[in-house]
Amino acid sequence: MAERDVTVGQLLLTEYQTIKDEQKTRIGFRDNLLYVTLTVVAAVIAAAAQAKQAAMLLALPPVCVVLGWTYLVNDQKISAIGAYVRGELGPRLAEMVQVEGGEVFKWEVAHRGDARRVSRKVMQCVIDLLAFCVVPLSALIVYWVGDDASTGLVILSVPEAVSVLGLGVYIVQYALPFRSGGRAG
Repeated sequence: MAERDVTVGQLLLTEYQTIKDEQKTRIGFRDNLLYVTLTVVAAVIAAAAQAKQAAMLLALPPVCVVLGWTYLVNDQKISAIGAYVRGELGPRLAEMVQVEGGEVFKWEVAHRGDARRVSRKVMQCVIDLLAFCVVPLSALIVYWVGDDASTGLVILSVPEAVSVLGLGVYIVQYALPFRSGGRAG
């Protein structure tokens, strides 16, 4: 075999490094979306208060839904990469190199088994719901009960409320353990 020949094991390790790089990038992007959401929420609330225009709060639901959906999709891809490494790539490599115990990339499994994992997942779900759903729904309620709510804008804001609630359903579904494609993967 020539020195330049590539082995299947080298290809698997290259694939591992490539998808772990993608996972790392997605983690950074996902985590920054929470900060972006908090910044946008603060800016919209400050602008609405300064202008004394509660209708400006109607900007929060679509922004939070777009940011929340982007957060959720990236979170799902991060989990899918981990599941692929644990379920496909790791076992193939372990079989190829005949690792005793059949495990490679042990961190992919080990970090998932600590006693506080469930409480962290519950807390993350609560934070996601607060940031992407409770805040925009609160903004809608503030507008709806305000003195200057117009019938037309209230009617237009109903689909906003439905989209926020829909996002909330997805956030909870993806947080539930043992769901296909969810964060538990």
